[in-house]
Amino acid sequence: MEVILKEDVDKLGLRGDIVKVAEGYGRNFLLPRKLAILASKGNKNVIEQMKAAAARKSAHEKIGAEALAKQLNEVFLTFERKVGEKDHLFGSVTSSDIAAALESKGFTVDRRKIHLDDPLKSLGEFHVPVKLHREVTAHIKVTVNREGGEPEA
Repeated sequence: MEVILKEDVDKLGLRGDIVKVAEGYGRNFLLPRKLAILASKGNKNVIEQMKAAAARKSAHEKIGAEALAKQLNEVFLTFERKVGEKDHLFGSVTSSDIAAALESKGFTVDRRKIHLDDPLKSLGEFHVPVKLHREVTAHIKVTVNREGGEPEA
């Protein structure tokens, strides 16, 4: 089945791309969620207009994302967690924790845009990437300390 993507879909394509997908995936996931439309002759003509509109929208979003990235690159977050032997955290610092800390500082960032391969489970400094736009990524400095401000051994 050929469909035209109306939104960017991870591991499939970008807005405006014509892609071949399995019948079930197209019929049960992409079409009901309005992520794609069937690739008919009429829709292929409409796609040119969609691509132009998408390019304008993407350029506008990129400008906003670049401004936010400049601000986020200056942000330093500090978390205090309980630690066990060998400085291993009892809990962890997740993307949700980082998103909540950013929101308390006045930045609204979706937790799914914060790219942690694994939750942070050790003490130290980390640089966490935040993908704000397809072409714009900010880096936040996150520090994980012992709870109670004890100096590291």
